[in-house]
Parts: sequence; C-alpha cells; structure tokens
Amino acid sequence: MRVMRLVDHAEREHGDTDVVTAWADGSVTRTNWRSIAQDSRRLAQALEAIGMKKGDRIATLAMNHSRHLVAWYGAVGMGGVLHTINPRLFDDQLEYIANHAEDRVLLYDRVFTPIVERMKPKWTTIEHYICFDPAEGEQGFPQWIEGHGDNYSWVDGDEREPIGLCYTSGTTGNPKGVIYEHRSTMLHTMAEASPDIFNLSKRAVVLPIVPMFHANAWGVPWAAPMVGCKLVLSADYRPDKMCKLFRDEQVTHSAGVPTVWLTMIEHILRTGEELGDLQQVTIGGSAAPRAMIKWFLERGIEVGHAWGMTETSPIGTCGSRPLGWEEFSLEEKVDYIARQGRPPFGVELRTVDDEGNVLPRDGMTSGRLQCRGPWVIKRYFKAEEDATEDGQWFDTGDVAALHPDGTVQITDRSKDVIKSGGEWISSIELENAAVGCPGIKEAAAIGIVHPKWDERPLLVCVKVEGSDVCAVRVREHLTAHVAKWWLPDAIEFVDELPHTPTGKLSKRTLRDQFRDYRFADAEAMVGRD
Repeated sequence: MRVMRLVDHAEREHGDTDVVTAWADGSVTRTNWRSIAQDSRRLAQALEAIGMKKGDRIATLAMNHSRHLVAWYGAVGMGGVLHTINPRLFDDQLEYIANHAEDRVLLYDRVFTPIVERMKPKWTTIEHYICFDPAEGEQGFPQWIEGHGDNYSWVDGDEREPIGLCYTSGTTGNPKGVIYEHRSTMLHTMAEASPDIFNLSKRAVVLPIVPMFHANAWGVPWAAPMVGCKLVLSADYRPDKMCKLFRDEQVTHSAGVPTVWLTMIEHILRTGEELGDLQQVTIGGSAAPRAMIKWFLERGIEVGHAWGMTETSPIGTCGSRPLGWEEFSLEEKVDYIARQGRPPFGVELRTVDDEGNVLPRDGMTSGRLQCRGPWVIKRYFKAEEDATEDGQWFDTGDVAALHPDGTVQITDRSKDVIKSGGEWISSIELENAAVGCPGIKEAAAIGIVHPKWDERPLLVCVKVEGSDVCAVRVREHLTAHVAKWWLPDAIEFVDELPHTPTGKLSKRTLRDQFRDYRFADAEAMVGRD
C-alpha cells in the first residue's frame, strides 16, 4: 500500500483528465494525469542523478501548481521524504525546520527567491536549489528534468516507510515535525474521498484553497488521482482571481479555512460575482461562523465542516448529513453543521477531564479532546518519547463536547478558553456569533484579567469596509445569540486581526497586543447572573 499506486492508477485509467494551474502572473496552464506521472518519473531520476537516496528529505517552498504536484510524486517515488515548508514562517522557524529535517534539496517558486537568498547562509544541509519557474532564459525545474525519460520503476519498500514531513506552525517553542507514511496516507486518502467526507468522484472538479505546504493541502493532491477527478490548482488566492477560476473551470468541490471564505464572500457580496457550478465546500482549520454556513446553504451549496490538525494528516472529523436531513429547517441545518461533524472509520475520539477521566457523550460536558487512529501521530520527528498517552491517545489541545450521535463540537483551544467565575466561556462561539452581526468581517475574543471574575471577555472586531457598525449594535446582536454572562465587557475595533502562518487567528499575538488592557470600572461591572 504505497502512494505511487495513486498516480499510476490516474495515468492508466484517467490519463487525459485535466490538471490545471492558475499561476501568480495570471497565466493558466494545462496538463493531465498522464503527464504528471511521466514528469514524476523524470524528477525521480533527476534526484537520483544528484545523489539523492531513499530516506533523504526533499524540501519544497512553493504554492499550488502542477510542478509542485510532480515534486510530491517524484520525490516520494524515488524513496525520498517530501518536506513541504511554509514560506509564511519567521526566519528563525525556517532556519530551524530545514536544519532539523536535514533537507538536502530545495525546490522553490521564483517569488520566494528573496527568502531563499536570505536563508541560504543559515541552511546548513541543503546542497541543491532548483527553481520551479525560472525566469525566461534561466535554467530551472523544466530543464532539469527534461533530459530524463519516463521509463522508471518506483522505489519499493515497506508500507510504513515515511513519505512526508510537515512541521507545525510553532506558536509555542520550535515547530514540531510530523511524519506521514505510505500506509497512513493511503488510508487517509481512501477515507477522504468517501461521501461523508470530501465526497470526491470522477465527476468532481476540485480546487483546494489550501496551500500544498499546509498539512498536505488537506490530502487533496493524493485523493484527486485516486478518483481520477479534474484537479485545479492556484498560486494566487486573491478573491477576484479565484471567483473567475471557479467559473472558468466549472469547479464543483473546494476546501479552505474560514478566513479564505470570508474574503471570498465579502468580494461576492460587493461585486455580485458568483461561484459557478460549486456544489460542496469543506471548511476547516478553525470553526466556521454560523453566518458563513448559512450563506452557502442558502445558495444550495453543501457544507462539510471539518476538524483536524497537522498531527491528524489532517482529517479528524467532517460534517455529514444525518438521516432526515431533508426535513430539517434552514436553522436546524445550520445548527447541525456548526458542529464539526463525525470522525470517519479509523478515527476514535473521546473527551477527558483534567484528571484523565473519560467524559460522557451528552453534547453538554466539555473536556480535553483526544483522538487516535492509523493516520494520527504517535511520535514527532526525532522526538525521544511518544506524543500519545496510554492506549495511543493523542491530546489535541482542543476543548470539545461529544454528542450522542457522534458529532463533535469544538468549544475552544485549551489555552484560549475564557474562565469567568469558575465557568468556561467559549471564545469560538462568541466570535462566530459576532461575525453574524451585519457589518462585522472578523472577530476574536480573548480573556482579560478581572478582579472579581478572574477573566472576562474582550471582543476585538474588524469592520466590513464602509460599515458604520458600532459596539452598541454588536452587543445588541450578541444578546440574542449568547448567554447574558457571556457578553463581552468591552468591544474594540481594529483594522486587522493577527493570523498564524496557516491563516488561523493568532490569539497569542492578540493577547500580547492587549496584555495591558483593563476594563473601565471593572469592580462595578455586572458579571454572571
């Protein structure tokens, strides 16, 4: 069970199916699964020709495009371990992960040349640098592989051999490396394509708005060749470019983090553009606001609300329609999808309290979310101890409630939960309620020290361009959606919120920005009823 069977299958059974790339310069190129497989064999030979061998780490610093896809299969096909580097990381993180991985080759996009030139003196193990898209007249990836034929036999071996390496974003301490294996990736791929997860088939046209350097683009570049669907890749995530690409390529399935979809929706509402043939979106990375879910449903677009992390390859759960879905009202559908769905076969979930006691699946009791499964991490790369507890349970760092029907509801990150008067306030639910207020583009809730209640919520909001929404209006909106004692003690407006390199809200940065913030007249405030 090795991943090269995926591209072999696509070449043999779906060779003429398009793989489309929208490049950052506005050009669009087309290839197909046959050519992807052939170029992957050429790349495998090119890597061997410069001395790469089984187990060597081959790094990429690139956005989504067909040459990056070739690098995935070519690097793995010669027995290498593909290390996808996030170009949004800070220099000290970039230095650490490349050296820690002991990368020997770096394949990179020309747009990232300034990063490469700046980091070369600090990357001590990289011997070869190859540009994916060299300037006209310069040598690079196309010229490097063209001298090799496509008659090549993939390196064979055990299904538990490593194929990929991806580092966490490193919000605390150094980033940690997560190893993916042939077996774990194949099992994850088969689960991903299933109807209750990404619902992929030969008939789908899939465009992942997830960078290929982030948790393997949520597995889409592996799943697409398995089902033989058309794959659309874009190196440019600007909403006007994306909307046009959706329509031109008749995209039916897509996936992205909430911040991407917020930008897309804002653009569509402002311009009147549409998304063409889109049938299903998967939203993950962080909790999707109710208003976003409702927006898609009102347009007849199915929503798969997913949860996962780098350590889960990344799929941990995904929303699926339950029995009797057609009888649900719109609000009932939104309520249901606002949870993060069910785990697919292979993933097990549980919640525990601080003493490690397993909590009931009653939909009300929140605790630390733990998971295990064949594509869930056991040990970080080069770590001396397992990352799991007894029974191979991995502590995700999330706080969640499990419902009797198996759906999971993420209430917070353990480090982000707001503890007021001994009770928990979900920053996620508060944020999602705030985004539902007209005129609010994005919101973040953090806990601020309070002399009576330990912590009380501060809500920090970004307005939609041109909106005159005010704190009073936001508070009035929240009153109808959250408990009275959850209402923020203050609402502040900023031009933008900080995000991590993977597009999530950076609560750590926000707390640093507001570390000296104090509520006015805190002693007189009304707290929990």
